[in-house]
Amino acid sequence: MKKIALAAALSMAATTAFAGGKYKEPVVEPAVIVEDTKKGGGIIVPLMLLLVVAAAVASK
Repeated sequence: MKKIALAAALSMAATTAFAGGKYKEPVVEPAVIVEDTKKGGGIIVPLMLLLVVAAAVASK
């Protein structure tokens, strides 16, 4: 009786180990990266240039 119980337990373990067939790699979606395209110096650089030109005109 012990042999029958052992054989049943081993056959059950063997069938559950291979359930599902071949291994499939999980599908991993790439991370979405959002880049900020605004530049911080968009208004500062022209204002600095205007300030330098105004200072040069005022010094003449």
